[in-house]
Amino acid sequence: MGEKLAVVVGGGPAPGINGVISAVTFEAVKQGMEVVGIHDGFKWLSKGDTTHTLKLDNGEISRIHLRGGSIIGTSRDNPTKSPEKMANVVKALTSLGIKYLVTIGGDDTAYTSTRVEQEAGGKIAVCHVPKTIDNDLPLPHGVPTFGFETARMLGTQLVENIMEDARTAGRWYFVIAMGRSAGHLALGMGMGAGATLTLIPEELGNKISLNKVVSMLSGAIIKRLAFGRNHGVVVIAEGVATRLDPEELTFLKDVPRDDHGNIRLAEIPIGDMLKQKVIADLESLGVKMTIIAKDIGYELRCQPPISYDREYTRYLGYSAVTFLAKGGTGAMIMLKDGHCQPIKFTNLLDPKTGKTRIRTVDIKADEYLMARRYMIRIEKEDLEGESLKKLAATTNLSPEDFRKRFCVCVE
Repeated sequence: MGEKLAVVVGGGPAPGINGVISAVTFEAVKQGMEVVGIHDGFKWLSKGDTTHTLKLDNGEISRIHLRGGSIIGTSRDNPTKSPEKMANVVKALTSLGIKYLVTIGGDDTAYTSTRVEQEAGGKIAVCHVPKTIDNDLPLPHGVPTFGFETARMLGTQLVENIMEDARTAGRWYFVIAMGRSAGHLALGMGMGAGATLTLIPEELGNKISLNKVVSMLSGAIIKRLAFGRNHGVVVIAEGVATRLDPEELTFLKDVPRDDHGNIRLAEIPIGDMLKQKVIADLESLGVKMTIIAKDIGYELRCQPPISYDREYTRYLGYSAVTFLAKGGTGAMIMLKDGHCQPIKFTNLLDPKTGKTRIRTVDIKADEYLMARRYMIRIEKEDLEGESLKKLAATTNLSPEDFRKRFCVCVE
């Protein structure tokens, strides 16, 4: 029997996981290796449990690249929180005879990979395959994480359907999209569908006022009404919730967190909260509007991958195995310009936090500025002259009072 390679999937599902598992297995078997799939991420390994495994061979992986999900499951268990758990992971992998480890996951799993390699002290060669529909891992501009393009496509289709419902029924929707730290997915969905407005955390800064967000949303609705349109859709990245001033959202302090210390954003009813605030704000201005909050997130994660991600994940899996087989270790696999360019773990870490760096949307880039041009929102020029009069006439405010009320939108 040849050397052993293990595959671990961490974090939330993303379209294409099975494609990576398939490609890793296919190439490793071709190179005479035995492949072991570890069930449920680091959940069992962190307990020193070696019984939750699956032998992967060509029979097990046949056609799985066409399917969403993960045939070996996943979890968010974080062994880096405890020296004992980290020791258990290395001990369990060693007892299984693992020489090579391929991890598939996002920023938290990438960080765990760096720690496994350190703790193993050269006994286990480790590489990481970047996976997240948030697209927020530190890859070069224009290089997506796998799963993002599939998630964006399905998310765009769903937003298009919601936009048609909004037009037909004469109402507004606030669509909450996944994106804890970055607004790539929300912006991709909003731009792809031509949503009325997209709000992402990058443009809002830290500790932003809830009143400013409410004003931006109310302003967009009023501006549409001023032009005779009583409907629209706003796409909002869930990470906006973590940028709001905690003093205005005292309940944030009690929201459950996962093993990596991240707020469980699904526990924050950001859509319903903004809906209620905006409805009340509009009513105070003499405007009545039906608003519906809709989360789009879990629907995207296990979507069967589009052809782009099917091909992309095969390259990633192949590259991970060849990188390890040639003596490589301690890097995240990246494909750029048709070639594998591993990024060393040391270059992934933020020196301030010691954790994996996050790739955010560059709001100064031309492509973002272009996206802004297609959005309906209160702009500086709307608070002057005839535009101001037209907007104010849609409410019960005078032009001067309207300017004072909505100047926060352009600050």
